[in-house]
Amino acid sequence: MLRQAWRWSAFRDTRAGTAHVVAASSLAADRPRRSSAGLTRGFQNIPHPLRGRSQLLLQPQSVSASYLSPSVFLSMASGSNHPPSTHPKHTNRLANERSPYLLQHAHNPVDWYPWGHEAFEKAKREDKPIFLSVGYSTCHWCHVMERESFKDEEIGKILSDNFVCIKLDREERPDVDKVYMTFVQATSGGGGWPMSVWLTPNLRPFIGGTYFPPRDQGRRPGFKTVLIRIIEQWQNNRATLESNGERIIDALKKGTTITANPGESPPLAPDVANRCFQQLAHSYEEEYGGFKDAPKFPSPVNLMFLMSYWSVNCSTSEGFEALQMALHTLRMMALGGIHDHIAQGFHRYSTDSSWHVPHFEKMLYDQAQLAVAYITAFQVSGEQFYADVAKDILLYVSRDLSDKSGGFYSAEDADSVPASGGLEKREGAFCVWTASEVRELLPDVVEGAVGAATLADVFMHHYGVKEQGNVAAEQDPHGELQGKNVLIVRYSAELTAAHFGITFEKFNELMTSARGRMAEVRQIRPRPHLDTKILASWNGLMLSAFARVGAVLGNEMLLERAVQAGNFLKVHLWDPDQQNMLRSCYRGDQMELEQISPPICGFLDDYAFVVCGLLDLYEATFQTEWLRWAEELQARQDAVFWDNQGGGYFCSEPSDAAVLLRLKEDQDGAEPSANSVSASNLLRLYHYTGRQEWLQKSQQLLAAFSDRLTSIPIALPEMVRALMAQHYTLKQIVICGQREASDTSGLLAAVNSLFLPFKVVMHTDGNPESFLCQRLPALSSMTQLDGAATAYVCQDLTCSLPVTEPQELRQLLLDGAMAQEVH
Repeated sequence: MLRQAWRWSAFRDTRAGTAHVVAASSLAADRPRRSSAGLTRGFQNIPHPLRGRSQLLLQPQSVSASYLSPSVFLSMASGSNHPPSTHPKHTNRLANERSPYLLQHAHNPVDWYPWGHEAFEKAKREDKPIFLSVGYSTCHWCHVMERESFKDEEIGKILSDNFVCIKLDREERPDVDKVYMTFVQATSGGGGWPMSVWLTPNLRPFIGGTYFPPRDQGRRPGFKTVLIRIIEQWQNNRATLESNGERIIDALKKGTTITANPGESPPLAPDVANRCFQQLAHSYEEEYGGFKDAPKFPSPVNLMFLMSYWSVNCSTSEGFEALQMALHTLRMMALGGIHDHIAQGFHRYSTDSSWHVPHFEKMLYDQAQLAVAYITAFQVSGEQFYADVAKDILLYVSRDLSDKSGGFYSAEDADSVPASGGLEKREGAFCVWTASEVRELLPDVVEGAVGAATLADVFMHHYGVKEQGNVAAEQDPHGELQGKNVLIVRYSAELTAAHFGITFEKFNELMTSARGRMAEVRQIRPRPHLDTKILASWNGLMLSAFARVGAVLGNEMLLERAVQAGNFLKVHLWDPDQQNMLRSCYRGDQMELEQISPPICGFLDDYAFVVCGLLDLYEATFQTEWLRWAEELQARQDAVFWDNQGGGYFCSEPSDAAVLLRLKEDQDGAEPSANSVSASNLLRLYHYTGRQEWLQKSQQLLAAFSDRLTSIPIALPEMVRALMAQHYTLKQIVICGQREASDTSGLLAAVNSLFLPFKVVMHTDGNPESFLCQRLPALSSMTQLDGAATAYVCQDLTCSLPVTEPQELRQLLLDGAMAQEVH
């Protein structure tokens, strides 16, 4: 079976991998590649299509690049994506699109088409190969390739005259992206964006790569050279290219198959979980936390697994180690430069091992998952530090990534125009500081401080600001950060306060004031591009974040924002007539929401992440409408995506003939796999509805991924959590009482004060006609004691004696957790 090795997980998120071209059959193993043995299985006997005198002689080459007040919670981002005022020399079809990424290329001297039948028919009619370029609007190296190659008149003419050129936003069409990324990874051992793939008119890939420089650089062929050689091969060696393109797709169809054997059961959860922990511990970097060396990614799925593993192994050395790995990583990330200390939120990843110099883009899916990870760390540790970081993330999202309609935008770019002037955008310009800027902004002498220190002295000491800048040359290959400082906490608050002879409280006041002043300066700098595309899947993740953080902190503002997000999804990204989720909608030029025609139908992750968000929202608010809609969405997901033969869910629906592979995502990476999330959703919904088929589907799904879970569980830590939930069985915590009553809220707060990864929480008010009582008749027998809100804790068809006091409930749940560990 064709699979990626778990050690590639970080590379898959690298935005500038190696610049290379791969011929369609280069899996004929004539030279070693960074791949698992399984990756080349089934391909060894495929002949190379480009053998002979006119062979495309392109070898993998590396590129020099850095890798890739409470009322504020309800404020909305206005963004700053105004089109240029000058009249462009060129305009192509992409000007009619709504994707921010496609619009960025609307004035290239390239005859771009969006993905669709018009382009496909042109390729067939003119008998031309297709050049497919895939990226996303906040991708740094996508910007570089556009600036160097797609804006070049000569290269634009070569492309337009010899190819049908298609530009695709991977965030709009993840199904298409996954097909051709699977090809590029399978034939090269790596991948990234921008992705460049050449296809036959019937959409079969025959050559693929990532970023190319525009002109030859030593042995590294430039994009122009690549194009000329591909044209030659298409003219002189076309039959072989087409034949091998077909063979590769056929091999990929077989190699990517994930299926359960008849009667197969999921693997044993404790064994899989132990192996997953061991693999993570082996890759763990002890000094700064995180996994492997640079570039370092946050990997929230790993951290959530580690904390879940601890919850059932808390008395063992392995459980203690797992918890420390998670907490230390979260702490070091929050102190590092990957965390925006002035304007909140987290950047995409760190280019170094110490979380100092980030790739500066900010993605919605990172904010969502990290907010949940930090609030979970607060639950298990009780340290306010982690709760503050979770609130910090949601403050950023509320202010900078929120639409007035209630939805969330996708991302902020890494690049922006420097405040000092100039037209050329630079990475990190919006976020970094010179020492002189800090001194000018914070000149105040701190009363009582040693040596008449100024506020700037205290701030610079604490955040590692240096006169010459604090970014090492190797972290800044293009000199964009020379003389600049990326803020990173170098000392604890106590040490900095002691160093300057001030109190801890005084120090905190000073830093709050300093950060506030610097935030005001940031607001008047030229802002990075804001991707105002709104995706159902990422909004589902963000819905979970607001619901879960709001529930743990008892913060009504956050819960109101979660409800607003739920309403947005139902109004704007659900088609009640067709009973379909929609993938996306867009902010128009006048700040209004727009939809394309026809809209893009939702993919598996749109359903799975929204269902998860709705379940979290129900548990946070006890508003039954969200549970009802989750049940409806899950049924629709089953109808559209379920594999009746092999179990599990396909990523896309079968009706689109232009999507050559029906894939099942088998890796929890920057986002969790939709199958991993679905395995948990199905189990939760079974406990809410009693629908036995959902329990069976969850088990069949886990069985389908059995080989992967057994051999490389580190590739699927979120699915391992679902497997653990199957094994330990979910607790059903039932709270009987009036939904808005304070005693009901008190019991719910007791539940939310603990990290209980394997549970469902439900509410009944004694009405036998209620949604839950209709599905779970046993709830009707659970009543309030003496008119007070009452909690029952049930597991394996056995319920505890009812309790009415929050502390009693908390102790009951703690005792149950210890018993679960013994079990």
